[in-house]
Amino acid sequence: MQEATAHHLGTPLAQIDTPAALIELPRMQRNIARMQERMQERMQERMNALGVRFRPHAKTAKCPAVTQAQIAAGAQGITVSTLKEAAQFFAHGITDILYAVGTVPHKLPQVLALRRQGCDLKIVTDNIAAAQAIVDFGREHGEVFEVLIEVDTDGHRSGIKPDEAALITVGRALHNGGMHLAGVMTHAGGSYDLNTPAALTALSEQERAGCVRAAERLRAEGLPCSVVSVGSTPTALSAKDLTGVTEVRAGVYVFFDLVMHNVGVCSTDDIALSVLTTVIGHQADKGWAIVDAGWMAMSRDRGTQKQSRDYGYGQVCDVEGQVLDGYVLTGANQEHGILSRADGLLAGADDIAQRFPLGMQLRILPNHACATGAQYGEYHAVENAVVRETWVRFGGW
Repeated sequence: MQEATAHHLGTPLAQIDTPAALIELPRMQRNIARMQERMQERMQERMNALGVRFRPHAKTAKCPAVTQAQIAAGAQGITVSTLKEAAQFFAHGITDILYAVGTVPHKLPQVLALRRQGCDLKIVTDNIAAAQAIVDFGREHGEVFEVLIEVDTDGHRSGIKPDEAALITVGRALHNGGMHLAGVMTHAGGSYDLNTPAALTALSEQERAGCVRAAERLRAEGLPCSVVSVGSTPTALSAKDLTGVTEVRAGVYVFFDLVMHNVGVCSTDDIALSVLTTVIGHQADKGWAIVDAGWMAMSRDRGTQKQSRDYGYGQVCDVEGQVLDGYVLTGANQEHGILSRADGLLAGADDIAQRFPLGMQLRILPNHACATGAQYGEYHAVENAVVRETWVRFGGW
């Protein structure tokens, strides 16, 4: 584990200033173990025979201590979303890194610098212009970049569709240009819009089949394609078949959040990240308690708003982390959160102040763990309402 901040060790939450980001250690450790066990269940034979592995996405926590726990549990390599993440994790001794965002020319000097320092950094592209830029820069500097082609298997975001002619064009440009065409990767981000086991299983198979199809087309053209990388937290937990896959990726599973709860892949008792906040006032006639965690503490992410259950800016819990059913942050200003009943009903003129007295500490579960975590420079890792360690979190690009 990463070195802790000594003055927080053993500190009860009552002595922690708010707002603060908390990681409930037993929940995080359980989430990590669950994912590794899931991978073993789905890939036991294939893992041994074909080298299928789990490569977690580090963008959720952006914290070396969390990533070290994932690797200790069996993860192999990591995925990042920024080159700063790559540099930070490399500085902490992690060398096998996939930068899973389309590479543009002005980032290639940073990629080159990391590789020259000994980082086994892999990059991604999904178009011929970027592929040619990688080739030209690699030739100019005598570097053979390791590149994966991003494949679009669900129309969610980036990538080349598995049967598009551009897949072969890009693959041939990279290979003939002297780069290492490592394989294909995809991310079924559309899984975040689903909420039934059947739909998640179907999209998991669509993700697998599409990425494997892209790999088969490249190989049929005589192009190398050793890596077939798939993944999102919902599809990684829902996949029934991983034939042809060599690598699975997932990120938010380490903390989970309310969006994932609505998707159906975790319970609120699995959500390891929360924001510690304090009641600072009331508007009793409106049924409001005011807390010191506004959108600067929770983020503006309202990802549950379009889902089956809207949690406002977050689910209210007691200081021990137990859900206080029916109460959410229904509104937020920059530094003020509005706590009230989710159904909009008033509990009585004095009830809100009695239920949530001035100075009371609470925890708020986030809509989107990545966005909420991004508001903080450190996490307090807690167990039994006591801080066990404090871990640095980095941000920026």
